Amino acid sequence: MGPPGLSSAAATEGLTLAVGALPDDEETRPVWTQVPHLSRLEAERLVISQVFATLNVRAMLPAMRDTVHSWRPDVIVREPAEFASAVVADEESVPHVQVGIGLISSQRQIMEVAADAVDAWRSGLIARIADTPYLTFFPPSLDSGEEPELSPTHPFRLPEATAAPLSDHWPGDDRPLVYVTFGSVTANVPWAAPIYEVAVEAVATLPARVLLTTGHGVEDGAMVPPGPHVHIARWVPQADVLARASVVVCHGGSGTTLGALAAGVPLVIAPLFADQPANARRVAELGAGVEVGSRDQDALTTVIDPADLQRAITEVLSDPAPAAVARRVADEIGSLPSVDDAVAVITEAAGRALRAT
Repeated sequence: MGPPGLSSAAATEGLTLAVGALPDDEETRPVWTQVPHLSRLEAERLVISQVFATLNVRAMLPAMRDTVHSWRPDVIVREPAEFASAVVADEESVPHVQVGIGLISSQRQIMEVAADAVDAWRSGLIARIADTPYLTFFPPSLDSGEEPELSPTHPFRLPEATAAPLSDHWPGDDRPLVYVTFGSVTANVPWAAPIYEVAVEAVATLPARVLLTTGHGVEDGAMVPPGPHVHIARWVPQADVLARASVVVCHGGSGTTLGALAAGVPLVIAPLFADQPANARRVAELGAGVEVGSRDQDALTTVIDPADLQRAITEVLSDPAPAAVARRVADEIGSLPSVDDAVAVITEAAGRALRAT
């Protein structure tokens, strides 16, 4: 089950989607218009408490209740920042399992910020959510190394992706390949989109091949490469690039960060929003890459200088240590249980509930 925007993705995968709803723009606009004027911490608290844990829940609850009432699932698998399913699971005494999309520390922060709003739906619900099984693709070494407060935690390895040949946009050039990507939505976030200009300036004189992808919101050809060593495209399959890249330059989104490390590729991270600063910090602490930009909790955006970004890329290209750490993390990820084994955790959660009745 999910919002209307998932319909096409579900159809592509051959899945049936029970369509819920999102809050009206009139409800969310007052929240989003405040965000550019807040500090990063204030913006995160506002969005998590008001959008994730209040408005989104209110919009999704009717369809979620109808679906659970009519289908009577044995277990619900949910994403930790989506709370309507947790509310209905608690109402109907249906066991639920969380699938993490970030570091445990980031998920813990979301739950702390959302606690009052979530407990307003069901008293004590946030504590019961924390006791549900937690599935994650983040390896233990990256997941802060601290004793997790979300338990029990079950790490699994990413499904292996087969890399197809990458188009040769640099005939005769065998210099290292630098992959620059800021995800699929950054170009549509006005206060974050300038990162593309920073990146283009940073790679303009870089002695390497550069593939920069822009994601949604920028048409092919809209950005002009600063030289023949730079190719700009809207979208390229990530597995194809990671199989050949020497370094990944990104904003620290969980998908790109995990994908790069699973492929043993070091990172240069310029974090912008959400869980990206936490991911960047852990990668830098681990030694698998470099974080760029000055973090200021009183500001929403990270200040990133093109010269600093270029220096960081050059450093990671020339220093073998980050690549060695990235390869060790890749080995760790490869040694984790297959994601197929998550089925046993999910069915066990359902079985425990059935045995208890």
